[in-house]
Amino acid sequence: MSTIFFTGFPGFLGAELLPRLLRRSPDVRVRCLVQSKFAELARKRASGIGGGTRIEIVEGDITQPITARSDDVVEIYHLAAIYDLAVRRDLAMRVNVDGTRNVLDFAARCPSLQRFQYVSTCYVSGQYRGVFRETDLEKGQAFGNYYEETKYLAEVEVQKRMHAGLPATIYRPAITVGDSVTGETQKFDGPYFVIQWILRQPHLSVLPMVPGSKRYHLNVVPRDFVIEAFDRLSAMPQSLGKVYQLADPDPMTIEESVNAIAGATGHSLVRIPLPLAVAKGAVRYVPGVYRLMRIPAEAIDYFVHPTEYDTTNTRHDLGSMRIPHLRDYLPRLVDFARAHPEIGSAAMA
Repeated sequence: MSTIFFTGFPGFLGAELLPRLLRRSPDVRVRCLVQSKFAELARKRASGIGGGTRIEIVEGDITQPITARSDDVVEIYHLAAIYDLAVRRDLAMRVNVDGTRNVLDFAARCPSLQRFQYVSTCYVSGQYRGVFRETDLEKGQAFGNYYEETKYLAEVEVQKRMHAGLPATIYRPAITVGDSVTGETQKFDGPYFVIQWILRQPHLSVLPMVPGSKRYHLNVVPRDFVIEAFDRLSAMPQSLGKVYQLADPDPMTIEESVNAIAGATGHSLVRIPLPLAVAKGAVRYVPGVYRLMRIPAEAIDYFVHPTEYDTTNTRHDLGSMRIPHLRDYLPRLVDFARAHPEIGSAAMA
């Protein structure tokens, strides 16, 4: 039986993508590389999927050379990464860059490999000003945090192997939030920082705002769109060798996004203008501010993010597939956040 090698299960995206792969290819099994501390959770979720013996959990870590069986592997899905805007650089390098190199080295030892499916991020763009195209990567961009930098460095490694002959496809999601139908998510970050800050306040809520809210955009996509796009594109012969930016081609401005969040929460907002440096400095250095707001300084940069994302390949190959608009499903995100205060923003690492 042919095997798909999979990293990133039982994570936010991996837990939803894996059952689709099993349904799509009934004669294929999936071998999941899982850290020992998540192995029990992985086995529990695998049992819930109902894959039976078709899901094999192999304990290991992408930060180490991968010694799993490789002779039967026909496809690799590499989703594992540390997604944390405040991550230390040494940890991000180990997981995102060294980990990707280890998976690429494993791919080189798979004699039957047909496709390497790699999940990157739109934010390999760093702070690039202007339109960042799916064909762009090394543009001399600066980075706002070590997550962006190390995902960029990891994609550089993947594209080098592609140019050397690795059959691969790269997917760059924008900020990914919960399901547009149920609101379900495993982690509260991105726009959830604002949602939770507003929900912790009275009906009349205060929100610091940095300049540019009518000029800059917040590019958000729901998990169900990202998973559906992965599922469809990864099965297409024409997706081989392409990069797809899974982003909203018509995102709302920061101002529009904040207004939509206020509407979904039922709160009225008092906006307090603050320069970017003052807002970030207050969170980092003023005692009690971070404990009160629970918004990391690194997240504030996304209120003045200067990059727009081209989605030419994505729109062409997904055809008429609709991207849910944030305004339409925000109430479900808010309802889920209200109902699940126990969920945090910590990354799986």
